Amino acid sequence: MARDLTYTRNIGIMAHIDAGKTTTSERILYYTGKTHKIGEVHDGAATMDWMVQEQERGITITSAATTAFWRYANQQYQINLIDTPGHVDFTVEVERSLRVLDGTVATFCAVGRVQPQSETVWRQADKYHVPKIAYVNKMDRTGADFLAVVEEIREKLGAKSVPICLPIGAEDKFEGIVDLISKKAYVYDSASKELVNYKEVEVPAEMASEVEEWRGNLIESVAEYDDNILEKFFDNPDSITEEEIIAALRKATIDMAVVPTCCGSSFKNKGVQYLLDAVVRYLPSPLDKGSVKGTDLRTNAEVERKPEASQPFCALVFKIATDPFVGRLAFLRAYSGRLDAGSYVLNARTGKKERVARLYQMHSNKQNPIDFVEAGDICAAVGFKELRTGDTICDENHPVVLEAISFPDPVIGLAVEPKTQADLDKLGIALGKLSEEDPTFTVKSDTETGQTVISGMGELHLDIIVDRLRREFGVEINQGAPQVNYKEAITKSYQHREVFKKQTGGRGKFADIIVEIGPADEGVTGLQFIDEVKGGNIPREYIPAVEKGFKSAMANGVLAGYEVTSMKVRLLDGSFHPVDSDQLSFEICARMAFRHALPKCGPVLMEPIMSLEVVTPEDYMGDVVGDLNRRRGQIVNMDSKGNARIVKANVPLSEQFGYVTVLRTLSSGRATSSMEFSHYAEVPANIAQEVISKSGHRHSLDDDE
Repeated sequence: MARDLTYTRNIGIMAHIDAGKTTTSERILYYTGKTHKIGEVHDGAATMDWMVQEQERGITITSAATTAFWRYANQQYQINLIDTPGHVDFTVEVERSLRVLDGTVATFCAVGRVQPQSETVWRQADKYHVPKIAYVNKMDRTGADFLAVVEEIREKLGAKSVPICLPIGAEDKFEGIVDLISKKAYVYDSASKELVNYKEVEVPAEMASEVEEWRGNLIESVAEYDDNILEKFFDNPDSITEEEIIAALRKATIDMAVVPTCCGSSFKNKGVQYLLDAVVRYLPSPLDKGSVKGTDLRTNAEVERKPEASQPFCALVFKIATDPFVGRLAFLRAYSGRLDAGSYVLNARTGKKERVARLYQMHSNKQNPIDFVEAGDICAAVGFKELRTGDTICDENHPVVLEAISFPDPVIGLAVEPKTQADLDKLGIALGKLSEEDPTFTVKSDTETGQTVISGMGELHLDIIVDRLRREFGVEINQGAPQVNYKEAITKSYQHREVFKKQTGGRGKFADIIVEIGPADEGVTGLQFIDEVKGGNIPREYIPAVEKGFKSAMANGVLAGYEVTSMKVRLLDGSFHPVDSDQLSFEICARMAFRHALPKCGPVLMEPIMSLEVVTPEDYMGDVVGDLNRRRGQIVNMDSKGNARIVKANVPLSEQFGYVTVLRTLSSGRATSSMEFSHYAEVPANIAQEVISKSGHRHSLDDDE
């Protein structure tokens, strides 16, 4: 019998670094009876942070999945929970988790409030239309202010944050919460290890008017989702029942019109059970999210798949992980149908059949075998040969491809080489496995220097990769200094004729093309190729070879050998030889045309610009801004929060290596910063010349004249 999906929740926990996501996950596991001992992040014993690197650094690096069960209103709910990282270098983990989740708990620190990474993950959740609950954690900390966080969520994130409870006390006086819907107060005992560590008490007298005010605000916010409530609100507000408020609030949350906001202190075991109730009350089930849209591989028509076990099977692979015991694990979210262990599925990207050897329900890095998976569930599978992150797997008789996940390009590189000859083969295998796991980590060999260059999202990202190479794969490496992943672009159009002739006794090689090369149209990345050849001057079968030649040439630009991100090529005319011409001749001819024409197209070097936010005490403001100006930084905004100043700036990545140490020195360790990739911009000519000469590339900017 198929399971009733009404009682399933696929949720994630997302937040800025240090808002307490993993601590909250640990408490959820404890109170749902999944673990019998609470693991602490600061002791390196958190269940969801299972990697050695996570335990040592006290941060989450990979998103961990687990399944827990929670009883609410005499009904057992299954919660598939994903704990995501908060550090910006691992943003891909958040992105791919949100793609497959139905709802998310956005966690905020009651002291730090809405921080830069909170904004990033919030935007990612909006992109995939994921409804949210906000949970304001760390209410026991000095400076905690629940309503100030509610205000910031409204201002900074543009979301309608609606408190569903109010805190009783704050900082070291934080005792519990008042539920605004039932008007009941709960006081928690933080020392108790009981699963019910709270008792119901009367609402404190001094809070009565505040509770009434915020309850009125809550009802008003959801009244438009239920005409019945709206009428009662004007006639007799007291006649509105709890069930009506919950139903309307659920509707408004799923519609992403409001964000129910609650509070607690996960570390002190306060408010977690209330948060779990809110998850099952307000966040959508797979049925609420409805059908998923895909493209039929045979007809290219749009098709829908409903979350029902009777539909043809389709699922999205959102993560690949390497497990030392079971090999490659593919994490998948089933959207429709049923998949049995041991059966075959179609990989929509490769068009090949793959066998699913075994299926597992995940609990962090441990697996519990299951016989089958059905629509609406999240599980892990082994036995696949060629699966990648973002692949769709489906019933071979009903081929469909779902919208893939988009990933940002890596911005920072590092040259690595094995210390010994024995490590050489191991390095290749290890890097292959790591790049399979992480789409934002790329490996490429530099043909000119023979070096292997690994690229990622930031210094910490590459740090962790190097650490994993040593520990997990036993590969010792030497590493160079971090390098910026520059790109190249062109600024003007140029028409060029390229003739390729080669006589080698017998059949020769011949191709002749006339092309116009210029910048691509707005918003187009990669090669924009337009065939304008008239009258069969170049036979049809050779035209794809010209396109292929230009495409492969774009991997190495003419200035410093960096990738050319986009350009437009118009193939105007050309000629061929009936005997000597073939596809390879035209491909080589296109590559030569690229080399000869690009220096005339105004090539420029592009560098990654990072969006930086610094929080500093007022006294160090001048030094911080002065230092940013020296780093070619452009100040975007200055703001104040309490007695601290917030500086937002755009700074080239090349100027930011080691910035954290410099900032610590400038501010006697009191300022903090966070940085994420913003966009690419042109490098000033004097600095570009320096980069080009360091790259040892033949071309110079002055060659254009």
